[in-house]
Amino acid sequence: MEIRDIEIFLTLAQELHFGRTAERLHVSPARVSQAIKKQERRIGGVLFDRTSHHVRLTPLGRQLYDDLLPVHRGLRQSLERAELSAKGQTEVLRLGMMSSNSEDLRPLLTGFASRRPGCTVQIRAVGYDDPFSALRRGTIDVLLAWLPIREPDLTVGPVVCTEPVVLCVSSTHRLAARGSVSYEDLADESVLTGAAPDYWRESLIPAHTPSGRPIPRGPSAIDGVQLLAIVSSGEAVCPAHAHALRYYARPDIAYVPIHDAPLGRWALCWRTSGETSSIRDFAAVADDLGPLSL
Repeated sequence: MEIRDIEIFLTLAQELHFGRTAERLHVSPARVSQAIKKQERRIGGVLFDRTSHHVRLTPLGRQLYDDLLPVHRGLRQSLERAELSAKGQTEVLRLGMMSSNSEDLRPLLTGFASRRPGCTVQIRAVGYDDPFSALRRGTIDVLLAWLPIREPDLTVGPVVCTEPVVLCVSSTHRLAARGSVSYEDLADESVLTGAAPDYWRESLIPAHTPSGRPIPRGPSAIDGVQLLAIVSSGEAVCPAHAHALRYYARPDIAYVPIHDAPLGRWALCWRTSGETSSIRDFAAVADDLGPLSL
């Protein structure tokens, strides 16, 4: 079986759609269909049940997928390491972050450097309007995001850190001088939005207060710069994670603890189909350290 045919089979097993598979691999749907038929003839069995409405792995297809995936992954990693060595380069792991608090991760970064000295971690800024798309596009290898993460194509790794949740408000806002606030207070405020998907945003910025009152939706922001500009003007307020007190301290912004907010938990995640040995090592170091309290 040729490497390209293996890639087609594995991708179709993940996408379960001939068109998306073709688009992802930059081939025609006919090429995908031909490759699968060729594999089925060689093996002597059906790998996919396919109709005009759905595509599903057969038990034989599932067995082949489970056997081929780690082999293909190892082959790809071996080729990548060989290419890097030939160019005199080291491995690179691109870590996506939605904030600038990379110094909080120093124990993780130091531990990974000791475990895998030939791999350099590069920090990449990711907007929270749709952070998971960066993983799917391949512009980052692993993402640090708050839980929950319910994306079927992503693997959720260990919790890296935990921290309280605060309300980000203008320093002149009526809530700025309070010792703490409740999510119930947000029913009377315009609350900034922007994070997606919905379930992920609402774990930090709920749609309703604990008593069931709707929380008004205000303007949206895709990153911290936009968030702070909108909040400082008094146009909206926004729940945020407590590291903002240290990394985004400004005289026109106040951070007030939300006493009934659950503790924020940040975990690593990555594309299941894009897992590499460097990602596994990075996750293993995070697991060994346990959650850092920020």
